[in-house]
Amino acid sequence: MRIDAQSHVWPQPFLDYLQSREQEPLAFRDGAALFIDTARWRRRAMPGHSDVAAKLRTMDRNGIDVTVLSPNDPGPERFGSDGPRAARMLNDYVAAQTRAHPDRFLGLCVLPLHHEPESRQELERAVHELDMRGVLLYANLDGRHPDEPDFEWLFQRADQLRLPLYLHPACPVTYAQVEGRNLVGALGLMFDTTIALARIIVSGLMDRYPDAPIVCPHVGGALPYLIGRLDHQTMVLGRGAENLTRPPSEYLRQVWFDTVSPWPAAVRYGLEMVGPNQLMFASDHPWVEPDVITSIVDELPVTDEERARIYGGNAARLFKIGGAASLDTADTEGAARPR
Repeated sequence: MRIDAQSHVWPQPFLDYLQSREQEPLAFRDGAALFIDTARWRRRAMPGHSDVAAKLRTMDRNGIDVTVLSPNDPGPERFGSDGPRAARMLNDYVAAQTRAHPDRFLGLCVLPLHHEPESRQELERAVHELDMRGVLLYANLDGRHPDEPDFEWLFQRADQLRLPLYLHPACPVTYAQVEGRNLVGALGLMFDTTIALARIIVSGLMDRYPDAPIVCPHVGGALPYLIGRLDHQTMVLGRGAENLTRPPSEYLRQVWFDTVSPWPAAVRYGLEMVGPNQLMFASDHPWVEPDVITSIVDELPVTDEERARIYGGNAARLFKIGGAASLDTADTEGAARPR
């Protein structure tokens, strides 16, 4: 089985809602092109972003059996009092696709995390009613960070459910530093997840909630290449080590990575960092065509059995697909049901 662990959709109802808004985030058309405005960051929607039939055709061409479907930012936290409405709209659409194509799609939910009571309710609805298999957790929540105390309840509940938290970049906190040379996508997004993951590690959350699986896409952002420096800063110089019981590199090896990078050496280094049991094939479609990634995974220096885990076995285990074993031999009561 080949499972794409990161693939996105901008639901048409959500785009219609964005086009009805008079303040950012919003969307507008310029001829045939649709643009998404989130503060200063403007992106053109890819042709396949709202076309589920086209995504299925892409999956078939690339031998992808199942796709883990998630929305693309802007996330609910960007919409102020409308955040809970945006979250329900996005989650209902993704869940509708998983019901319409139960053998091809499963979903990750988003949460209006600036509204804690509504977020708690939406998480329970998403897991127990919509059969969502994880949370797409933005690396910054309208400028706030996921490790802040106001959001710790999510890690606690994910720990109880063994529910994956899939970090994903949003309009980056470093936007002002990378916009001038059009480096938002190339560098800004990657440092967004790098900062978020480093903060989660040094916060102590991974010790307090060891059964909350954390996935960092794009082969861990830049953190695998900086982790030695973080080890030295914390363990030798004592900077930011107050919540740590081990070197940051040991926590990083507990994180799951996906293979979204067009650079083979980066994927090989990610493999070396977390091993063949925590690396998952993903494409980031429609931003990236899957064959860009499959050509790299096909050449990884692994056994056939390990390649099969990377292509599908690991994701099946993490997201409980097709009766695959859960992360533990005993499933947590109330966890999402396997298909």
